[in-house]
Amino acid sequence: MELERLKRELELFGEENDRAQQARGHKMLNITRDTGELLAVLVQTRGAREVLEIGTSNGYSTLWLGEAVQRLGGQVTTLERDEGKVELAAHNFRRAGLDTAITQLVGEADALLPNLPTSGYELVFLDSDRQQYQAWWPEIRRLLAPRGLLVVDNAISHQGEMQEWMAEVRRDPAFITSLVPVGKGEWLIAHL
Repeated sequence: MELERLKRELELFGEENDRAQQARGHKMLNITRDTGELLAVLVQTRGAREVLEIGTSNGYSTLWLGEAVQRLGGQVTTLERDEGKVELAAHNFRRAGLDTAITQLVGEADALLPNLPTSGYELVFLDSDRQQYQAWWPEIRRLLAPRGLLVVDNAISHQGEMQEWMAEVRRDPAFITSLVPVGKGEWLIAHL
């Protein structure tokens, strides 16, 4: 199936599903198309061959990352705790022909992150449980390669939930940040 058609299909599916679902855990909570475009551009311009995504859902954002990484001969590693969403995403990756460029890890991020390689990722996309970001920060910081980039979704729409962590990161002299008004707000954190 053509990748663009699959992306459009998943956009509609996500919107319809999220309108129908009451429980947050059953929602897809996909990124916006312009966020996907931004992620693809960032992967390409950074030349990021090793990308980490924390929060797969149905794989919509992963498709944007995977397509960009595949052009570079790289790999996306994506973490998801919900087994139903893992299966749905795996199906979407196969349909897109990107399954060889994407590695799925299943489980809680706090258990998976310590097992990943130090300085192993040139780009990390964080779109998961915002209440955990501050606790995960030491591990994410360890995983990010020098001159690597962390992209955090929902940084405007849910900034209040991340304010304390955002202040902590801004105080760290090893990083510079920029809040970009794309989609629901993307916070870019560059490792110096």
